[in-house]
Formats: sequence, structure tokens, C-alpha cells
Amino acid sequence: MTKSLKAYVTGLVALSAVALVATSFVCAQNSDWVLGMRPSISIVPGTTTTAAVVVGLLFWLALTAFASALPVRVRGAVVSVSIAPIVAVMVLGGPAAAGWTALIGTTELRELRGRVPWYGTVFNHAGLALPALLGGLVLEMLRPETGATAAEFAATMAGATVFYVSNVAITSTAVALREGAHARTVIAADVHSSLANLVALSPLAWLMARVYQMPDGGGWWATLLFAMPLYVTRVVYSQVVEMREMFTQTIGALAEAVDKRDPFTSQHSRRVKEIAVTIGRELRVSESELEALEWGGLLHDVGKIGIPDAVLLKQERLTRDERKIMNAHPVKGAEIIAPVQKLAPELPIIRHHHEWYNGSGYPDRLIADEIPKLARILHVADAFEAMTAARPYRMIPLTPAQALAELRKFSGIQFDPVVVDAFVKTHWVAGVDDPGRDLDPSVVPMHPRPVPLLGDAARMQATEPPPNLTTP
Repeated sequence: MTKSLKAYVTGLVALSAVALVATSFVCAQNSDWVLGMRPSISIVPGTTTTAAVVVGLLFWLALTAFASALPVRVRGAVVSVSIAPIVAVMVLGGPAAAGWTALIGTTELRELRGRVPWYGTVFNHAGLALPALLGGLVLEMLRPETGATAAEFAATMAGATVFYVSNVAITSTAVALREGAHARTVIAADVHSSLANLVALSPLAWLMARVYQMPDGGGWWATLLFAMPLYVTRVVYSQVVEMREMFTQTIGALAEAVDKRDPFTSQHSRRVKEIAVTIGRELRVSESELEALEWGGLLHDVGKIGIPDAVLLKQERLTRDERKIMNAHPVKGAEIIAPVQKLAPELPIIRHHHEWYNGSGYPDRLIADEIPKLARILHVADAFEAMTAARPYRMIPLTPAQALAELRKFSGIQFDPVVVDAFVKTHWVAGVDDPGRDLDPSVVPMHPRPVPLLGDAARMQATEPPPNLTTP
């Protein structure tokens, strides 16, 4: 744990503890409340005895524990359905009750089994208790005195939104500090993964609270019926994640099968994917674009499945005709993937990852911003991985410093300078001297450099490109 993350976690835990104790104390001063909680949380409607209120709180703690027991990891976020009982407690018991419910009731099985470090457990609970307090306070301020149904519903949605936004902000900041990522990118990923949770479960939470207050005394067991939709929601999340993981694993297996045709490119696509995603995060691309980089990185060379072994595995210099066959692999790859509608965002990456920034690349000779942004990102990742790995034409790989020097040298010619600038900030070249860091901007071209003769560029492509720039 870094010093900044440790300080952040310590501060959050201290703030949550102080806020929870202070809120509980203030709420306890209300003579109409019991133990700092609204009496409507009582297990028996209309009964305001301490025992009935405590049992009611225990009932909601148990329901929250059930909802929290089996969270689902959706990309960067861990999603559970515990938002529903916590928001219901905001309605029934007030902010202090919601805070204690979020603190205690969200205990997960993985925490009980010791799979989460103690400081992670403390942070997770503090990161839920404080947002629950804030959401409960907002709900309390907006709660109508007359108990109007529509106004209470609106107040509940406002409190749930504050709870959700606060929790996402707290957890995303921690993830950004831990991984060295940009908070905005992490927040976008979390919102993308969990916003549906808020939209679906907040109204359900309000309905749970209303059912719990049924006057005939059977509200608590009727509320238990909501355990079924909560469980179904959790199952749906799990199935969505499983389907995505299966899809990703299938893509990875296909990419690995292509890479293993050539013993020099085993694991190449996986490494290119990892580098490209890191650059994408540095450039703060959207969550959907990161996913496109992930899958596009794995599949960028899938077209090589249509390249004959005599060409693909040849260790001598390729002839002009053989080079034409090899250069067709981006088009072949796009044709292979085109029927898969789910992979439509990846098609431009696959087709254009060998376009040059100055327009002398292939297959379509696009120039500068005509080249899709994600393809420009993948081009840098592809080149760096190829330069730092052994190839038949260069058995001794370049060092990261040498590869970075080549990226700088051909920035504005082969590579997008903005992408190269982003790459040098990643951990892939951490501690490596950057030859372009102190250069005058006029030395490193920021605009496409014209090729004197396109015929010369075509002839250059007909022979083997410079070894240190060739991508597999």
C-alpha cells in the first residue's frame, strides 16, 4: 500500500467513525426516536419499545448480510444488491440506522474467510457507512412532514443517489491511488458497471420499506419475499459477467492459436493488449474504448490465420509478392471478425493498426487523425512489443530504452506523437531514459511528415521494413 493510499484509507476510516458516532448522538437527542432511530423500523408497526426497534434493526442487518454475501465483480467494480436494504433502512430508521446497517450488515463471506486483508475490510465498510449516513441525511432533509407518498419516494431516490455517488467516488479514488490510474477513468468504469444497480434497486428499496410498514403486523415476513428478486438480480449480474468472461476467454484462445503458429510470437497478442489498455488509460479513453482495445489487442493479428506458413514462418527476407501477402493480414482479420456484431468496435482497430501517421502505411494509407484513435494506440503497443521480443530477423530483442528511442525517432512519421507521449508515462518504460523528453517541440514533428514520393513508400513496403520497426 502506497503512502498516499494509506493516508487516504486512514482518513476515510477516521471520518466515517466520527460521522457515525456524531450522527448517532444527535439522532438520539430526538425524543420521538428510539436509540437514535425512527420508530418505524420497529418489527411491529406502531410499537415503539426498545426491544421491537432493536429486533427490527437486527432484521434489516440480516437482510443486508444476505444481499451482501455473494457480490459479483463487474470489471473494475464489486457489485452487490445490498443497496436495496440499506436504502430501505434510510427510509425506516433514519441516517444513523442506515450507517450502522451499512457498516455491519455488508460483511461478505470472502471477508469472513480471510480472503480480504484487514485494512481492505475496514476500508470497504467505512466506504459504505459514510455514504449511507450522507444519503440518510439528505433523505431526512427532504422527507415530507405529511408522509405524502410521491414526495417520500422522491426523497428516497435523492438519498439513494447521494449514497451511490458518494460510494463510487470513495472507492474509485482508492482504486486510482492503488493502481496509479486516473480517477476519472476509474469512476467511468465503476458507473458503467453499477449504475443499473441504482436504477433498478432504489425503487425496490422504497417499496420494501412501504411493505415493511403494513399495519397488520405481517410486514416483516412480506418483506422477506423481496429476497427472491434480490437473488435473481444477483444471478443476472453473475451470468452477464460469466458470459463476458467466456467471450473474452474465447477471443484469447483464438488469439493464442494464431500466435502459436509462429514460435516467435507466442503470447504476443496478450502482451499487446496489456500495453494498449495501459496507454488507453493514460489517455483517459472511455470504458467502452478500453474494452475495444482489450479485444482488439487480442484479435489484431487474427488475419494471419489466412497467411500461408511458407510466408508467415519464413526466416529470410520476404519477396515483394510475399510482402503483399503478409500485408493483407489486417484486411483478412477484419473480414473474419466482421460477422460478429459484438466485435464491431474492434473492426477499425484490426484493419488499421498498421497505418502510418504520415500516410505511408497499409492497407488504406490513412493519414493522422484519419486513422482511428484506438488503432493509433494499438500501433504503438504492437511496435513496442515487437521490438522488445525476439524475431527471426532480429534474434536479440531491443532493450526498452532502445525501443523507446525508436518510437521517439519515428514519432510523427509512423506513430502518433500524442500516443507516444502517453506511452512514456506508463509503467512499461518506468525508469527508462526518454530521449524525447527534453527535445524542442519543433524537433519532434507534431503533424504528419509528407512522404516525398508515394512510389518510394510503396517500394519500401515491398521489401522488409527496418527490423526494429517491424511488427509481427
